[in-house]
Amino acid sequence: MRVLFIGGVLLNHTTTAFKNNVSNGSGSELFLEATHLALHFTRMGFMFMTGLVLVLNYYNKEPHWFNFWKKRYISVGIPYVGWNAIMLWFATITAGVALNWSDYFKNLYDAIIHGNKYYMYYILVTFQLYLIFPLIVYMFKKFKNHHIAILVTSAIIQLLLVIGIKYWLPGVDRSSWWYLFRAYGMNVLVYQFYFIAGAFVAIHYDEVDRFIEKNHRVIGWSTLVLALGTVALFFGNLNILKLSMGATESIHQPYIFIYDTFMIVFVFWIGRQYAHAREKALPQWLDRIIKNMSKVSFGIYLVQTILLTLLYGILSFIKLPSIVTLLLLPVGYAFVLGGSFLISWFCYKVPPFGVLIGRPQWHLTKRKNKEVKDNVKNNKSIKQAVRE
Repeated sequence: MRVLFIGGVLLNHTTTAFKNNVSNGSGSELFLEATHLALHFTRMGFMFMTGLVLVLNYYNKEPHWFNFWKKRYISVGIPYVGWNAIMLWFATITAGVALNWSDYFKNLYDAIIHGNKYYMYYILVTFQLYLIFPLIVYMFKKFKNHHIAILVTSAIIQLLLVIGIKYWLPGVDRSSWWYLFRAYGMNVLVYQFYFIAGAFVAIHYDEVDRFIEKNHRVIGWSTLVLALGTVALFFGNLNILKLSMGATESIHQPYIFIYDTFMIVFVFWIGRQYAHAREKALPQWLDRIIKNMSKVSFGIYLVQTILLTLLYGILSFIKLPSIVTLLLLPVGYAFVLGGSFLISWFCYKVPPFGVLIGRPQWHLTKRKNKEVKDNVKNNKSIKQAVRE
């Protein structure tokens, strides 16, 4: 599931790069715009996975929440600060602007507290989730016989939220609001259903798995119909509701909420089929690729801006006809996905860079120190034996 979601995230951002480099008003631009909403399930998929994995890891453990916060904020905070710093430096250098350290640190501080650069919004939302995660665990344990009611209530709240965001919020002056409400895309509450759904699935994994397996055909066909319906939604938003392009392609829409939910469930079913195939005759090379991509999926997310920036530069330089540019989309996608994986894999394999992708190699340092101590101890023993 991680691989499918991170692959979708990068495809989403790659298509945006190609859309910005085809001619305005061309058929290629319209095609990329009209199909773009179908890719908008990926952000919500990552939110779902975060809730799922956290609850799988911590729901049945004795709660030590200060240790939880310490571990999570350090393991995710270092990559967050590190890549903001690296990306800001990279963006400054590639723009051909002289590096002014005073401005650099000012901009870096702004990026860190707002999470509004280099697709770092997900991490800022995750920080908020870590803060309230003990309350989510407490809620599910307190109302252990009412988990379906919790899920349904969360879904209703989510639906009301996206209705309000689409139809009410654009007419409201939010300039004086607190940042996390003004920039609602950074607010954990806007994604609350996906975290709650992930928690629900983690707690009732076997029951959910059986339900999805039993109804997978209905789920699959419904997902396909809803995906095609995003094209109709695009033209309806643009031509009937007269929304701006930004509002037309917003992920915070009632229809997209329903589509995202079905897509996440369908991706869960695909993941289970992969799990079954691994037990039978899945080619080892394919299993290895998926396993390795899963290990560094967070790193791929973090470093994607480097490859996307290079892609924007390449596309603006070559200046091809729109239809040719569109046909090169798979090549551009392979460049972004492959390059992001290679950088992440380097960090994963080469100490101490693993800390930049949430995979610190502290264990290697500890192991090396232990080996040194063992060698010293063995040498002392040998010398002692010789003296005796």
